[in-house]
Amino acid sequence: MTTTWQHLPAPAREIARAATDAVAAARARDPEAYDEAADRLAATDRSGLVLGAVVRLLLEETHPDGLDGDDVRQVLESCVRDAATWRPDVDPHVVLVLLAGALGVYDPSDDATPPDPATLARHAPLLLADLLAATGQPVSGTNRPLDGLLAAAFAEIRRTELND
Repeated sequence: MTTTWQHLPAPAREIARAATDAVAAARARDPEAYDEAADRLAATDRSGLVLGAVVRLLLEETHPDGLDGDDVRQVLESCVRDAATWRPDVDPHVVLVLLAGALGVYDPSDDATPPDPATLARHAPLLLADLLAATGQPVSGTNRPLDGLLAAAFAEIRRTELND
């Protein structure tokens, strides 16, 4: 598979591979493959930053005129309802934190029970799979759209870090 993030350092490539594997497993509703890939994501430093950037890019793509409260509720409900059919452990609060974090409106100090990074990493691929499905991309098959989004997220993070 040729991807646009293969030139990145090993930790970034592992985030991309684990995210790609987890989203593919979520799309296939394969709990064993999902758990393995999500555990790899959870063990990878900075995966939350990358996954948050991809979620934001997908939200921008699926809502080009911006999001309001009803849009956020619809995204949350869609993801949780879909995931709950095969992941009974899906936590709506964690998905909401992922959405709010991607939109830049989440402050963990305001949350009585903020999810830990591993929990976020285990829920993010569920949200990504649902958002990718909302873009009209086939639910099965390759993750080429995700590859481009990951490359864009890495580029955006690099740009931000260079400018800070």
